[in-house]
Amino acid sequence: MPRPGRLRPLRIWSGAVTAALALSFAGTGQASAADVNNARNAGFEAGLGSWTCSAGSGTTVSSPVHSGSAALKATPAGQDNAQCTQSVAVRPNSTYTLSAWVQGGYTYLGTTGTGTTDVSTWTPDTSGWKQLSTTFTTGSSTTSVTVYLHGWYGQAAYYADDVSVYGPDGGGGGDPAPTVPAAPTGLSATGTTPSSVSLAWNTVSDATGYNVYRGGTKVASVTGTSATVTGLSASTSYSFQVTAVNAAGESPKSATVTATTAGAGGGSGSGLPKHAVTGYWQNFNNGATVQKISDVPSQYDIIAVAFADATTTPGAVTFNLDSAGLGGYTADQFKADIRAKQAAGKKVVVSVGGQNGTVSVSDPTSAANFAGSVYSLMQTYGFDGVDIDLENGINATYMSQALRTLSQKAGSSLIITMAPQTIDMQSTSAGYFQTALNIKDILTVVNTQYYNSGSMLGCDGKVYSQGSVDFLTALACIQLEGGLAPSQVGLGVPASPSGAGSGYVSPTVVNNALDCLTKLTNCGSFKPSKTYPDLRGAMTWSTNWDAAAGNTWSNTVGAHVHALP
Repeated sequence: MPRPGRLRPLRIWSGAVTAALALSFAGTGQASAADVNNARNAGFEAGLGSWTCSAGSGTTVSSPVHSGSAALKATPAGQDNAQCTQSVAVRPNSTYTLSAWVQGGYTYLGTTGTGTTDVSTWTPDTSGWKQLSTTFTTGSSTTSVTVYLHGWYGQAAYYADDVSVYGPDGGGGGDPAPTVPAAPTGLSATGTTPSSVSLAWNTVSDATGYNVYRGGTKVASVTGTSATVTGLSASTSYSFQVTAVNAAGESPKSATVTATTAGAGGGSGSGLPKHAVTGYWQNFNNGATVQKISDVPSQYDIIAVAFADATTTPGAVTFNLDSAGLGGYTADQFKADIRAKQAAGKKVVVSVGGQNGTVSVSDPTSAANFAGSVYSLMQTYGFDGVDIDLENGINATYMSQALRTLSQKAGSSLIITMAPQTIDMQSTSAGYFQTALNIKDILTVVNTQYYNSGSMLGCDGKVYSQGSVDFLTALACIQLEGGLAPSQVGLGVPASPSGAGSGYVSPTVVNNALDCLTKLTNCGSFKPSKTYPDLRGAMTWSTNWDAAAGNTWSNTVGAHVHALP
């Protein structure tokens, strides 16, 4: 799948610290009654007030945030490392704890001008909020210090929130102490399996985390606004509540929601229609119509969110909503739209890879990291599963291991889709094909990309060129006869000529190919030896390019798929 380019991470010199955006100071050890947070505008609720960022590198965003409604985003560019600083009033001969919640690219946090030993700490890129913390002691004549956060040259933007310089009051007028947050609202059950219930709720201002209660007993603590409670019994009713927490304490419990787990059995793809349409939703603006998840037409049964991003941790992925590129689309809106689609019977998965994706799962450690990070994204955003769209090679042994681990975590309702290139599905010995066969019992559908391809062999040994009914049917036949169930095979095509470099076919050609495979009608020169009436359906790149072309593809192919026998 096409996607924006990515810069390769640079080697980091850990001794270099120059600082920037998001800080938090908090006292270590026993705090006195007079200790306060001396940082001003610590949560960036007042924009960049009291902060100075180099070369215009900093701004405030509404998502992601650790608490409240804003956070700092600083973006390194060229020779600028996106440093944001604040001068903080302190007392001489005093000890302070400096801390900040950060995520995103490499982030450094430190202080200068202490009058003793200046300190700093850092973290490589992280997919979720992580607290950096260090302590410093002021000199005998020190009345102010400079605190900073910064990223690293050529690396991704970093985010910071809830800065705290915690210690004796320096008289500079820091932010007021936090108050106990309000009880969460909007608690709902967003999905069930025989052994789990997925929950989601609204963000609470000033909360730094949430506790989940089942039958009055705390069973989980999370930082986001969703959670999946596991280890449950099938066909059983459970009651749930959540609370919000911060440094001041825990809120009252929310209203109770009751959910009943699914019956035993089921399988991957449960809840989908017999014939389904998959569409990729672009988390970036490349000239196609910019959409929210709520804008995706109802013809799409599976929405693949493109794309998750690689991190510096081998195998691990994260997801960064491109709020700015999508017209201010917030994480809360995104999550709510996913829940609404699920309530309408749709599935939303996060896609890993794309044309420039660099995720590598090649050993037991990276397999575990992949499974853990994808499951974390499912809990955070409410995704139903994962789409594997790796176009730079795949290790069948360890990707299979990763997906089985993910299945154990997520349960039988997990959706697993794949979008290999044509070359990846020419033989059952190819890594992609091996992976699909290895996880056949938990695999939902393989939507091979029948575009951006040269000529390929069909299952009859003849060579076919892209852009025809024969190319779609003769190549799909390889999978259908190579071990996959017909319900696990879909036809992947561009939604418009703009959606791919080559290989576009009209919706009529797609429908003819579907008829040929399911009914032996409207075939070209290639005609399968039998029908495959359980063929899953079709996929397109992308819902955005479909919208740019007036949704002709989904209106034509979607209706045809859903009318198949």
